[in-house]
Amino acid sequence: MEKVKVCSELFEQLVTIRRQLHQYPELSFAEYNTSAYIRSCLEEWNIPSQQIGETGIIVDIVGEKGEGSHIGVRADIDALPIQEETGLAFSSKNLGVMHACGHDGHTTILLGTVYLLNQYKNQFAGRVRCVFQPGEEDDGAAEQMIQHGVLGNPEVDEMLALHLWPHIPFGTIGVRYGAVTASCDEFKIVIKGKSGHCARPHQGIDAIAISTQVIQALSHLVVKENNPIDPVIIHVGKINGGVATNVVADQVVLEGTTRALTMKTRTRLKERMIQLVQQIVESYGARVEVIYTDGHPPVINADQVTQLVEEAALELYGENAVIRLNEPSMGADDFGSFAERVPSTYFRLGIKKEDEACYDLHHPQFEFDEQIISVGVEVFTWSVLKRLRKEV
Repeated sequence: MEKVKVCSELFEQLVTIRRQLHQYPELSFAEYNTSAYIRSCLEEWNIPSQQIGETGIIVDIVGEKGEGSHIGVRADIDALPIQEETGLAFSSKNLGVMHACGHDGHTTILLGTVYLLNQYKNQFAGRVRCVFQPGEEDDGAAEQMIQHGVLGNPEVDEMLALHLWPHIPFGTIGVRYGAVTASCDEFKIVIKGKSGHCARPHQGIDAIAISTQVIQALSHLVVKENNPIDPVIIHVGKINGGVATNVVADQVVLEGTTRALTMKTRTRLKERMIQLVQQIVESYGARVEVIYTDGHPPVINADQVTQLVEEAALELYGENAVIRLNEPSMGADDFGSFAERVPSTYFRLGIKKEDEACYDLHHPQFEFDEQIISVGVEVFTWSVLKRLRKEV
């Protein structure tokens, strides 16, 4: 089979699209103009699309060789509440909002994939569902898309997604078998003591003092109660309590996040954390409310889909272009909601160039060389064609 290639004309179109998206970023669940712009690009190419929810979009490309598998490809479209500091000529025009996680790149790559697969639809069987997903930076967006039926009618058999990655060399494809990102849940611990004068501490119940014991115990849980080769994170990121220097605090609120790489560990961590907090607080005569919110599950890559992407990248660019990632990330992505339902893979697209500054995700100076767009389009497209052409 002749390998796919992004021609110069398509690349120029995609650069224009990326820069438009970058200049007008929108926050999670408010991507109205972004969604409209994506649909305008599709209309210009005479490719039909369907709105899902308020800002989500799906595009179904049906192969002309008959029945076959149903492959899903997903990109996230939202931005972050960050003031851009890149100095680019096409910097964000929306104050305090920036595509600092590369979602403008992801969206552009998926649009390019839609364009190419539409050109190749006479060569494959089955169907490709391209999902433009809102709200990845917020909670529950992927889950909402699933509830709207994005994985059905007909049922999606496999899913693909990528993320630009500033930690591997430019143009390389980072693949990992098994867990690639962690779960991400949130907690709020409300410790309720008893107010009093600091000169008579025995008459009060000091919520601040108790909160320090809780934080220490949570660290102990991570370090001493958890298997060190099965990493977890409990991070307290916010503390609020106390009204005056000479008053015993009657309430403290702790807020934070937990991370785990397996569903079993995620469940155990939640149960043990709640139990431990309750035991400590109550032992000091105080009361506690633990509000634990389940967020994103871990992204667990399926072997067969990961192998598909790895083989596609090897065929396109050779063995030096593929990196097997030794470690998962304790970061999170709500693509895990797709991956826990259908066999999926989530791979990294390297953007780190030698002798050039490369800022991390969510940094106000995050930027990438737009040549990487072609690589993403070609890997997505070739992976899909490899799978669906076999069924012809």
